[in-house]
Amino acid sequence: MSVRVPRILLTLPLAILAGCASGGAPRSGKATPEVNALYDRMNQASKGYEASIDQARRGDTPQAAQTRKQALDQLKDASARCALAPGCDQQRFAAVFDRLLRLKDGSFIEGEDADEAEQGSEAGEQAGDVAGSVAVGTLPQAQRAVTMLKGQQFSDLMVMNGPVKAALEMWLTQLRPNLMDAYVNYQMMRYKMWPAYKKADLPEALLFGIMAKESGGKVHAVSRSGASGPLQFMYATGLRFGLSNNDGFDQRFDPTMAAQANAEYIDEQLRAFNNNLELTLAAYNGGEGRMRRIAASSPGASFYDPQIYGQMSAETRDYVPMVLAAAWLFLHPDSYHLTWPRIDGEPGQIVLKRPASISELTVCLGSAQGMPEGWFRTLRNLNPRLDPQVSQPVGARLEVPKQLEKAYAATCTDGPWPILASDLHNAVKIIAPPPPAATSAALANGPSASSSKPSSTASKNYTVRRGDTLVSIARRSSCADVEDIARMNGLKGHQLKVGQAIRVPVCR
Repeated sequence: MSVRVPRILLTLPLAILAGCASGGAPRSGKATPEVNALYDRMNQASKGYEASIDQARRGDTPQAAQTRKQALDQLKDASARCALAPGCDQQRFAAVFDRLLRLKDGSFIEGEDADEAEQGSEAGEQAGDVAGSVAVGTLPQAQRAVTMLKGQQFSDLMVMNGPVKAALEMWLTQLRPNLMDAYVNYQMMRYKMWPAYKKADLPEALLFGIMAKESGGKVHAVSRSGASGPLQFMYATGLRFGLSNNDGFDQRFDPTMAAQANAEYIDEQLRAFNNNLELTLAAYNGGEGRMRRIAASSPGASFYDPQIYGQMSAETRDYVPMVLAAAWLFLHPDSYHLTWPRIDGEPGQIVLKRPASISELTVCLGSAQGMPEGWFRTLRNLNPRLDPQVSQPVGARLEVPKQLEKAYAATCTDGPWPILASDLHNAVKIIAPPPPAATSAALANGPSASSSKPSSTASKNYTVRRGDTLVSIARRSSCADVEDIARMNGLKGHQLKVGQAIRVPVCR
């Protein structure tokens, strides 16, 4: 079912568009013929972009994509020339570009048309998304799910100001590899995380933005402050939303449960902050109690109001625009010269034909299905309860991308690769004997004393508390790693119980 688009919005007079675009910067004198020609090209590009939307609505998807590409190329070329032309107002181009992005995000849907958007999404999915975004066009019910937030267009909530633009640049430059890794990780886990946001009627782009900033899609991420999981819940907050320690497994590491808890938290804070997205994200990062006190001191003020912004920590001032920028790029990659990789995240399952750990499976799978980085992160994320170093028995079921089912059968059930993987995995590490006392004392006074390794015998008692994992305990000990603690206590995997007494290596 196609969505009815108000004709007046598709035929918006270019004079109005130009007027809005020129409002952001002062102009001096009369524009030169060269500058006027650039403005004419800008207006033609705007008209062409709107025409592409109309073509897509009529079902002419190939022509819509071609028209849209030509319009964007024309706009980008004119904008680049404007930067070199004396007297040309670059803010006009920036404003037009921003408006076209908002049209692409679905802001032209109003009234009852918005109610029909979800029903029309199936047709939009078949057509490949009106704007040609790979990230959006391939998602079920994308037209509504990624743009709506409590009845408001996601694009209308975006303030394209200095902090957000700086965050966009950061994601597109220094953090570009992190962004791409986060996208791959998310697409592999999407079937576990997206349903909770879909049920809560929250934008999928927001889920991606939070995850990209918090953990990059690494399920077992643990921050220095103890926040854990793909969405980085503190232990107390996680408990409030149903994430506890179940038989030694920290449920904050479960992507399905973490997404459900995150959706409930965001929904709760949106109600508390009158659907203000920036304040809600600030509460997620800096604590809702602190955020509510700050917001109460300046009722109605936005996050970027100096009275609010000035009271935020530097971390929170950075966090909010970074999340929003990642969400915006999720929706509009092509508009920023960004191409998301095509990821087949269809869920599948394998039944082990021979004992193997996740580490061994990673070795024998190699770069199957064109994954140059290998499959360790994906296998870890999809099977968060398994210790990657512990061998699972024959008959154990592991969740994997469906595309790996045939690869596993072909390379990991027989032949040289599983043998090689097992040989590497079971290699015995050489443990050096402790140095003589005199040497040890001399080293302790030397410049490298801070890098001491744990003694094979020196240890201290430790009682497992709520929220503890071997990773967090090892980090606090400064000189012991997970393997040291597991070996000293005869632990198989990461199984810990609250109140359990264990020994922790100490440095000397």
